[in-house]
Amino acid sequence: MRAQFVLSEIGVGLRRNLTMTFAVIVSVALSLALFGGALLMREQVSTMKDYWYDKVNVSIFLCNKSDAASSAKCSKGAVTAQQKKQIEADLKEMTELVETVHHETADEAYKHYKEQYSDTAIASVVTPDQMQESFRVKLKDPEKYKVIATAFAGRDGVESIQDQRSILETLFNMMRSVNYAAVALMFLMLIIALMLIINTVRVSAFSRRRETGIMRLVGATNFYIQIPFIMEAAFSGLIGGLFACVLLLGGHYFLVDHGLELAQQMPLVNFVGWDVVLAQLPLVLVIGLLMPSIAAFVALRKYLKV
Repeated sequence: MRAQFVLSEIGVGLRRNLTMTFAVIVSVALSLALFGGALLMREQVSTMKDYWYDKVNVSIFLCNKSDAASSAKCSKGAVTAQQKKQIEADLKEMTELVETVHHETADEAYKHYKEQYSDTAIASVVTPDQMQESFRVKLKDPEKYKVIATAFAGRDGVESIQDQRSILETLFNMMRSVNYAAVALMFLMLIIALMLIINTVRVSAFSRRRETGIMRLVGATNFYIQIPFIMEAAFSGLIGGLFACVLLLGGHYFLVDHGLELAQQMPLVNFVGWDVVLAQLPLVLVIGLLMPSIAAFVALRKYLKV
């Protein structure tokens, strides 16, 4: 009988404040969708780091005849066969850091350059002797690039040392900035949702002040009086959480797998899979359920004098 009464009170409250309830559902859905999107963006950055850091190399570019005339680091002339042999030997001795070492000749570098920039005007004027030989070093731990840079920078025959990881950091920093913006917007929407929940509970409690007064007179406990209001807010939050889950699933489906088909248009990007998306949904639902309930409980202590 009590459960039936509580459920009927929830239905009455939702019908009386239908527009505000709808506003609560929409704001909760948007804030939780942004929250889930921020979580997915963080997972995306982590996934891309794991994927790309395992593939990046440290490139040790060697001096050629052109560098000897234009670069202060190559003032002693082009790299000699003995210097190349010594650099390679030293790299291979660093077994704790270095996984593989590949020597790219000037002809190989020229071939790769032509493949990448064959459509540009400058490709026709570049000659093989202008290309630099290099050692492509794959590290066991890409974070220890500075050890290689310190060991070989300034050596005779070495023109420069490039860490490909630094190129990717620009992309990752941009994605982090987008993530921070999403988190900031999420907090703004969350504040709006909490204000709507508090106002909705306040209006609902005011409109039913006579009923709650009678319930107090007949000895109803504070919790028994408060529970319909809390459950109304929880129900609205749960519906908003479900909509947020739909938005996250739909976003992954239409943006990555179908629609824009980013997974096919950007094959070099390792997008997070459905397992990662599904793993975030329970957290979104739990927050969607608890956040309005707690907000309603706090609001009732202030506005519902029981």
